[in-house]
Amino acid sequence: MAPKNPFKFGTDLWDPSNRFETSWLLSPWALFACRALIALYAWVVRFFIIGWTCSHDSLGGCETVRQSFSYFTYLTFWGLQFYFLVASIHSFTYARTGRPLLDSLPRPLQALYSLFYTSIVTYPFLVTIVFWVVLYDGTWFPVEFTAWSNVSQHGLNSLFALFEVIVPRTNPPLWVHIPFLILILALYLALAYITYAAQGFYVYSFLDYHHVKGRGIVAAYIMGILVGSVIIFCLVWCVIWFRRWLTETKLHKEGKFAGQPVVDTEMAALQNKYAVGQSSETPDRVY
Repeated sequence: MAPKNPFKFGTDLWDPSNRFETSWLLSPWALFACRALIALYAWVVRFFIIGWTCSHDSLGGCETVRQSFSYFTYLTFWGLQFYFLVASIHSFTYARTGRPLLDSLPRPLQALYSLFYTSIVTYPFLVTIVFWVVLYDGTWFPVEFTAWSNVSQHGLNSLFALFEVIVPRTNPPLWVHIPFLILILALYLALAYITYAAQGFYVYSFLDYHHVKGRGIVAAYIMGILVGSVIIFCLVWCVIWFRRWLTETKLHKEGKFAGQPVVDTEMAALQNKYAVGQSSETPDRVY
């Protein structure tokens, strides 16, 4: 029997028990409300920072805003904003109709959404660690706005990610996502050096071999971040696995589901997931 290609899209039912849109703790409507509130806060944070920075030359003005699109920390926060916006839409459609919008998307987009989920439960923790351990100089911010913006983007980001790790019924991320996470980091590294070539500044001082006194030190920082992202992925995988084991196996909290949509006999004959039910005992998703 030939080994299964891990990069091949599956042909079975997608997310049979709607793990992306359900929770062991919250009702579908409550999960939607939480995700929508997080999305609202994240978008307000981003646009308030843009407006406030552009209107204050002491903070660098709009030039600083333009440069922020070259920073991984800020790009990760943009990813959180879009994730919670999209996740709240899927949660809303599931809570309202019993069928999430995600189910109607082509399989490649469903697989990308799964990778999107993996990225937002991995990168925010990496950003928080690198910012407060490597970039933060130990002196608290003298301006309240700067303190609030940094805590929101480099502290609350991990709290939002932790919500997605603990509260929904999601499965542990796929191991095949690791090379994609590494690829994204590699692409960002290319962006960082393109920024230096085009605009003349390093987005992070540890990428400047003159500042850290050696190209080997730069390579060590890069490899450390890469290895750190893999370790964070593994830790998140273990936490999600433990959460699923604890809530479903030990506490028998199978999840809170929305009402099922009406299906006809033809769909039942095809064993559509809405005809066979939505308990946590339904086989796990296949990509």
